Amino acid sequence: MKVGIVAQKGNSRAAYLAADMCEALAAVDVEAVVDDATAEELDVTGIPVEAFDACDLVVSIGGDGTFLYAARGANGVPILGVNLGEVGFLNAVSPDDAIDEVLSAVSAFREGTPSVREVPRIVARGDDWEMDPSMNEVVVHGPRRGHGGGAGLEVRVDGSLYSGGHADGVLVTTPAGSTAYNLSEGGPLVHPGVDGLVVTEMAAREGMPSLVVPLDATVTVTVTEADSAVVVGDGRTRRTVSTPTEIRIEQSDSPVRLAGPTSDFFEALGKLD
Repeated sequence: MKVGIVAQKGNSRAAYLAADMCEALAAVDVEAVVDDATAEELDVTGIPVEAFDACDLVVSIGGDGTFLYAARGANGVPILGVNLGEVGFLNAVSPDDAIDEVLSAVSAFREGTPSVREVPRIVARGDDWEMDPSMNEVVVHGPRRGHGGGAGLEVRVDGSLYSGGHADGVLVTTPAGSTAYNLSEGGPLVHPGVDGLVVTEMAAREGMPSLVVPLDATVTVTVTEADSAVVVGDGRTRRTVSTPTEIRIEQSDSPVRLAGPTSDFFEALGKLD
């Protein structure tokens, strides 16, 4: 069995826990590998996170940003998240319990009884391009945020017009991402048990309220009145497209698979204050 470990970049506590975890896994005859950034912190040999799809289990040590980074490379491999005291909606395991939980997950995988659940991702597409799947949100905005940087936007859900006019942009968010960018733009909190997507306009002149649509809906954003548009997935992947353009956002057929215990959504909400 092979376990990939990603520690929060620049966090020595996360790196040291990763080192201890590697030793514990070696003791039960499990191969442990770390990503390049963690390897640099520990002065060992690492592999690109994109190669983590060859692992049987991936462990993310840090916050939700680290988890999203690990998910990019996991590509369907189950991920177990260790929370280092941040909000941690995706990370259910405390540092004190981390090694025991990872070893427990290893035993379950070896016995053929892993505890794995799926969390949806979304993907943005154009006529001749497609973004990597996003776990939190896809943002479509004008050439830049702020004064003078918006665009003419038309938002449709399964072909029906929902809103149109001038705005900085539009957010389409999964339940997992409702507490991130969506919340800062005035969107609602969504319990992770809800099968839906949230559509939130950003600084719209005459916008509509945020809308929750079915998980299998197709949200189409048409961008006009701008030199270009920018599509951003999870704040990490970006694509600039010429306008006018139509961008389709819908559920990806590649969900994230979570291993280990489930986090307490309401307990995590308390850390937002």
